[in-house]
Amino acid sequence: MKNKLADMMCLDIYLSSLTNKEHQQIKDQIGRPKWKPLLSWDIFTNDFQKRIAESKKRTELRQVLSFAKKFNWKNNLNLTFSENDYKALIITDKNQHIIWVNNGFSTMTGYSKTFALNKTPRFLQGAKTTVQTKNRFKNKIALDQPFKDVIINHRKDNSTYKCEVKIYPLYNKKTTHYIAFEKEII
Repeated sequence: MKNKLADMMCLDIYLSSLTNKEHQQIKDQIGRPKWKPLLSWDIFTNDFQKRIAESKKRTELRQVLSFAKKFNWKNNLNLTFSENDYKALIITDKNQHIIWVNNGFSTMTGYSKTFALNKTPRFLQGAKTTVQTKNRFKNKIALDQPFKDVIINHRKDNSTYKCEVKIYPLYNKKTTHYIAFEKEII
């Protein structure tokens, strides 16, 4: 099966290099392939990118589940992950000091994982982050309930972005940590 697929791919490459006149001259010699030649890598690329993204999310879930085991969290993290679309993940302790971020955090903010550790997410706030928004986040966190909100954050290069944040308290008998699912919105 692999050889047949390789042969078909080679034939596809060869046929795509022919002019219409050349193709007409040899079409009777080729016959009708059982498989249609691949005319575009777009179909493959889109699926491949989707599978890579899904693989990254599974890896991130495994990492978070290892924290859950360590801290004995009772949250249904499989459900939480399945319900949330995100680019960046941040786990903080009860005092909001960052203990872990995913690679998407670095891509979105420009800050390295190492730089973020032991800081609070407030280092992402800047001149365009309003006092009202800061207070709203502080009050919602104090309620110790999951919530969603939007904040203007600042990247390492000081450019701003509108960030949708979904924060969930992580608990065993009481809240010990928080997880934030974040993505840039327009």
